[in-house]
Amino acid sequence: MRIFLTGATGFIGTAVVSQLLAAGHQVLGLTRSEQGAEALTAAGAVAHFGDIEELDSLRRGASQSDGVIHTAFDHDFSNFLANCEKDRLAIEAMGDVLAGTQKPLIITSGVGMGSTGNNALATEDYFNPEHPNPRRASELAGRALSARGVNVSVVRLSQVHNPLKQGLITPLIELARQKGVSAYVGDGENRWSAVPLDDAARLYLLALEKNVAGSRYHAVAEEGVSMRTLAETLGRVLKLPVVRLEAEQAAEHFGWMGAFVNHDMSASSALTRARLNWQPLGPALVTDLEQLAG
Repeated sequence: MRIFLTGATGFIGTAVVSQLLAAGHQVLGLTRSEQGAEALTAAGAVAHFGDIEELDSLRRGASQSDGVIHTAFDHDFSNFLANCEKDRLAIEAMGDVLAGTQKPLIITSGVGMGSTGNNALATEDYFNPEHPNPRRASELAGRALSARGVNVSVVRLSQVHNPLKQGLITPLIELARQKGVSAYVGDGENRWSAVPLDDAARLYLLALEKNVAGSRYHAVAEEGVSMRTLAETLGRVLKLPVVRLEAEQAAEHFGWMGAFVNHDMSASSALTRARLNWQPLGPALVTDLEQLAG
């Protein structure tokens, strides 16, 4: 299959390119730059110039392919609401092209969308359309397309990690270095789920090849690592003191990260493993964090 891949030169997309090519698929990768095009060509993919805000470029890419995997997302959290809306428009644009074809469109969301609250594990078969996280816009767009007969499935990501990047933990590391302390909130028992990068990329491939419309999959290797464990690990690795903050101190200390650090983002991948025969193989999150340079 020839797959149009957005985010093809990004952290996750680069790994997805490798998985797709190794499995014998062709990749048409979205890029904004000549440097990105060179990287895609070197990897064995074909570059498609455009941007997630250039909806015509997305429509052209989708129309030239046998399916679409959408991993691109603007991670500037100072404009999170606007970026979620941008993602909705991108999904709708590609879905419009695929309508009536049964070509797969795999979109990306977060495991938090499967949470029922009360620190219960998020699950694949649950989605709250009223979820307070604006990232719900991505899944709402996908659900609207599914109602029109578009072949949409969702990969929900946890904290995707390797020794170089670790999802939302990466800005926590930079914050700890800036503040000179590694902090957690309250008892620190709220948990974040996690998955190694290569395992997450392989999940996109399996979802594509399984090709079950309306499916949701959780890229989760560890159901939850406590925020206290993360803070203590960062303190040890970065050689910084570890401090407990009360909830009312979180916003001042963490800034925009304050909206995440005292929330539970634990999640199950039991249904994903059963449905795709997916078994994570990579290292634990703490193992990758221990590779950081202090």
